[in-house]
Amino acid sequence: MTGRTVDEAVIAALEELGAQSDEVKVEVIGEGTKGLFGLGGRYVKVRVTEVSPEERMMRRGRRFLEDVIRGIGVDAFVDGRVGEDRVVRYNVRGSGAGLLIGRRGQTLDALQLLVRQVVLRAGRGEERLRVVVDVEGYRERQQRALASLAQRVARQVRLTGRPVALEPMNALERRLIHLALADDPEVETHSEGEDPYRRVIISPARWPEANQGKELGKEAGQESNEAGTGGTGEATTSEDGGSGARAE
Repeated sequence: MTGRTVDEAVIAALEELGAQSDEVKVEVIGEGTKGLFGLGGRYVKVRVTEVSPEERMMRRGRRFLEDVIRGIGVDAFVDGRVGEDRVVRYNVRGSGAGLLIGRRGQTLDALQLLVRQVVLRAGRGEERLRVVVDVEGYRERQQRALASLAQRVARQVRLTGRPVALEPMNALERRLIHLALADDPEVETHSEGEDPYRRVIISPARWPEANQGKELGKEAGQESNEAGTGGTGEATTSEDGGSGARAE
């Protein structure tokens, strides 16, 4: 596709493809003059190629996230990528980005749900992806902290032979506790109660169900506090197939 400027050529290509700017990759492949002896003005030629469906979905979510961050006055940069595990990951970095985490990660979790909805619409519902929004590596740190908490409490359970109830956690935090101990043959985990007071119980393997809730050990609330705030979550979304069409 050609035009007097790159922008003009790109706009013409987008109209031909019926695509948006975040759905394409632009490459300038030449520039020169129009007409005999250079008369008629200069022109530029670009190749505009539709990106993969996964890339399109990631870009749409990143643009939404950048708009939200800009709207609340946070100076931050959003890095987005699609992994081979089909997880769309966004990491927000910059001064003041910590404001996006909130108490126990609640603000970050809510923001992740919003981004998920944007990515869902961009995918048009034909394939499956997961979405994770992080701030300065917060979720990775929290995952390590909760895994460490789970192992400490599991040791306590093995030593005392009695179950321990952790403090109430959100669904994402509880999931991380369950996963951290899933391969431990000496302890079992399950959740009890209703949100927002639902908590994980770590008990000796094959602990009689009749005893659960009657002989719970001392809560590990102080240890949960050491784990920090919030949890790591991956929201499932959908995606379409894609054509890979291009305009030159």
